[in-house]
Amino acid sequence: MAGAARARRNAPPREEVLAAAMEMIAERGLEKLTMAALGREVGMSSGHLLYYFGSKDELLLRTLEWSESRLGAERGRLLTRTAPARERLDAYVDLYVPDGHRDPHWTLWLEVWNRSLNADEDGRDRQAAIEGAWHRDLAALVAEGVSRGEFRPVDADRFAARLRALLDGFSIHVAIGLRGTDREQILGHVREFLDESLGRADA
Repeated sequence: MAGAARARRNAPPREEVLAAAMEMIAERGLEKLTMAALGREVGMSSGHLLYYFGSKDELLLRTLEWSESRLGAERGRLLTRTAPARERLDAYVDLYVPDGHRDPHWTLWLEVWNRSLNADEDGRDRQAAIEGAWHRDLAALVAEGVSRGEFRPVDADRFAARLRALLDGFSIHVAIGLRGTDREQILGHVREFLDESLGRADA
């Protein structure tokens, strides 16, 4: 017990472990990630990593939650600044869409979705909590734009659900490197959709 306590005191910061896991999952996928390799990367034994996380699926979820907490803070800064609703909506979309093929954050999501069929209730609830935060922020922004007369009248909740489905589909194409789809093309499609659905910001 004394040895385990000493190891925990000397463990690297949690963020270092999760950042390393995110990078290795993006490079290799969860199936090829081993606790031994991750342990070598951060200077911990595979046994201690299993002690902290219990399983690779739990490591994946915690890594996604950590990554999402960082994105959530950035999303909050973008959406609460003083700017027209459309400008903030474009910033939301820009943050949502992956940077390119094998984007680390989106690789985590693809791995989580791939395991969703066999996920337990806790895993599903945690995933839903992450999805819900993105949805609530988007619906609130759309409702604000409608109330200020910047957007055409729409049901904000329904519009947010449809827009996120559109973004998810396009983002998967970018993240897996589907030929004929790149980030700039996708952003152009989404801007066009928003112009047609909500009206131009300068209209």
